[in-house]
Amino acid sequence: MNKDLVLGSAYLAPVSYFAMLYSCEKAYIERYDHYMKQTYRNRCIIASADGPLSLTIPVEKLSDGKNLMKDIRISEHGNWRHVHRNAFLSAYKQSAFFDYYMDEFNAFFEKKYDFLYDFNMEMTHWICEQIDINPELMPTDDYMQGDNVLDFREVIHPKHTIEDVKSFFIPSPYYQVFEQKNGFIKDLSIIDLLFNMGPESLIVLKNSSLMK
Repeated sequence: MNKDLVLGSAYLAPVSYFAMLYSCEKAYIERYDHYMKQTYRNRCIIASADGPLSLTIPVEKLSDGKNLMKDIRISEHGNWRHVHRNAFLSAYKQSAFFDYYMDEFNAFFEKKYDFLYDFNMEMTHWICEQIDINPELMPTDDYMQGDNVLDFREVIHPKHTIEDVKSFFIPSPYYQVFEQKNGFIKDLSIIDLLFNMGPESLIVLKNSSLMK
């Protein structure tokens, strides 16, 4: 790719997001955009026995004005850390690489993070390390103008379909634990790919990315 990227902050973002990271040398992760609900900023989607399951991180009550992503604080409401860990355990305990990654993965839920952006960023760094991709991840210092970067901040979104991202991402099938029951589910959280495929996740990203 000739240009750098700008992406939104995301909680265990979908495979398409990491296909973009695979394809670039530098990715700016926006932190001065306005926080919006029902996005990947605080939500990931995994494959449960009953099909896609959405997991949402609660955030502290927002002010009436516009709230910047960098200022969003994680709430401890609903014992969400315990709920998410149990969901990951139930969904992936039979996957090939669950035991290999689980101790380090669990550590993110044992440490208390104040800000959602910081939590997302550290998990994104960790995922990149496990898959062996090396984009330079840069927090933005101000709202990034899209003139000199490829802007994907709102392209990768839970309400969008594969058709919306087909210009840069064609999902390459891989083994999923409940595939025999539910069929292959496209573009789930990267954690689905990592737990199921381990180091071969890199091959899946390579085969899925159209932006080489």
